[in-house]
Amino acid sequence: MTDPSADLVFRGGHVYTVDSARPRAEAVAIQAGRIVAVGYEGEIKPWISPRTRVVDLRRGLLVPGFQDAHVHPLHGGIGRLRCDLHDSRGRAGVLDTIRRYVADHPNLPWILGAGWYMSDFPGGTPTREELDILVPDRPAFLTNRDGHGAWVNSLAIELAGVDKDTSDPADGRIERRPDGSPSGTLHEGAMDLVERHAPVPGPDDWAAALRIGQAYLHSLGITAWQDAIITPEDQRTYLGAVERDELTARVEGALWWERGRGGEQVDELIERSAAVASATGAGKGANAGRFRANSVKIMQDGVLENFTGAMVEPYLDGHGRSTARSGISFVDPAALRDHVRRLDAAGLQVHFHTIGDRAVREALDAIEAARNANGPTDTRPHLSHIQVIQPTDVPRFAALGAVANAQPYWACHEEQMDELTIPFLGPERTTWQYPFKALLRAGARLAMGSDWSVSTPNPLLEMEVAVTRIADVSRGVHEPFLPDERLTLEDAMAAFTLGSAYVNHLDDVTGSIEVGKLADLAVIDRDLFAPDAGPIGDGRVLATFVEGRPVYEADGLRS
Repeated sequence: MTDPSADLVFRGGHVYTVDSARPRAEAVAIQAGRIVAVGYEGEIKPWISPRTRVVDLRRGLLVPGFQDAHVHPLHGGIGRLRCDLHDSRGRAGVLDTIRRYVADHPNLPWILGAGWYMSDFPGGTPTREELDILVPDRPAFLTNRDGHGAWVNSLAIELAGVDKDTSDPADGRIERRPDGSPSGTLHEGAMDLVERHAPVPGPDDWAAALRIGQAYLHSLGITAWQDAIITPEDQRTYLGAVERDELTARVEGALWWERGRGGEQVDELIERSAAVASATGAGKGANAGRFRANSVKIMQDGVLENFTGAMVEPYLDGHGRSTARSGISFVDPAALRDHVRRLDAAGLQVHFHTIGDRAVREALDAIEAARNANGPTDTRPHLSHIQVIQPTDVPRFAALGAVANAQPYWACHEEQMDELTIPFLGPERTTWQYPFKALLRAGARLAMGSDWSVSTPNPLLEMEVAVTRIADVSRGVHEPFLPDERLTLEDAMAAFTLGSAYVNHLDDVTGSIEVGKLADLAVIDRDLFAPDAGPIGDGRVLATFVEGRPVYEADGLRS
């Protein structure tokens, strides 16, 4: 006889289901990894037997596991194994972290790391002389927090043979002194001039990076994500984790589109996606199907702070005068339309990087071309970052079935926005930034992600900014940034759960707390919706479950 009792029951607190039919509940029962009952405590009590684990929520909140629609766990993990500058603020703090790392690692042939803030250096461009003082005897290559630029020392520049006669690559720019010589900052594709000479991580390094990244994301309540760059090496790393039964998250991999190549990649990407499906399909163990690669990442432009974000109208010079710079479209718009049409016809999703309004428009045009050629499909293309959108393009998201993939932590006043962005956009275009509420009003589907390690992967901090348009570090200091674009907590929670699950083609089995869905859940230490809950970002995740099994638990949760 089948045991009718639950394996796991949550009670003693609040449940926010993200299910419009029943948004609130008091208790949930889990059996064989799936949700079997949602309701009041009295309704769930019959599911409890001596073998049932009962988790006391302690007046906290149970929510669906968060899903990050745009994140880089491998690179975030590898960054923690190198010179990690993400928690260093101010020029002095960054220099001190580098100084200590160099002293602690005297035998490394290169000093590699990431995470410095552009706003901590004049113009966002540190010089090689500053780094030469700290690292005089070895090449150094340190990418900034957003990954679109690198700080290098003189030895690295000399090793790469970069000088005043070196031309800028088509997809990047060398920051230069007045005499044309490299000053020490490389933007976008120019980074490769030096990085190609640096040592590369081996398979064991990448495996360790994934373990570190996965554990960190689980500690924040994240149960699934879309990895926004999957190279062949990254693909092997995930497949290795599946084979070793180490992958506890659900991962959609966005296969990297090499922007230096053309349409000959399409067939290769289709083959790679099929190979992943074959390697991780049914009958492949406990992690069967947890890694899929049905998406393709196309980076259409750069970022605004270094003027590589693609804009319809040129950037200003900071004094209101127009310049000759309007950013870079990394993929020719006509070619982009053809690539997207072919990928869509093959059933592959396209995940666009779009920062500037021209990049957004080019991506929407490509989706429209695919719709016209292929008719409606279920590929669920999405545009990530969406920093600047012209108002006339906002309704096109819903009309084309294009998902708006927001990284809300950036939608606030802070140094990078106020000093390196707004002066170069001007008043009108500044008001077009991160129009989350406008997109929802226009019927667009909203997903959310972090872009970690570019910014924090903590969904609670990110949702706080989405709701307040004020950075957690600026509470009581800055006014809200474009407050009419603030979301409700319900909107933000839906975007980080069911919205991102939709992007990942997981909404049929995750993203809300409903009977029949998988028990991918997170426990938060307070009811975020309560009037006395305090700032959203002050909430703390106490536990994370995947199919009813704990993948992260704080001390003392077990009851």
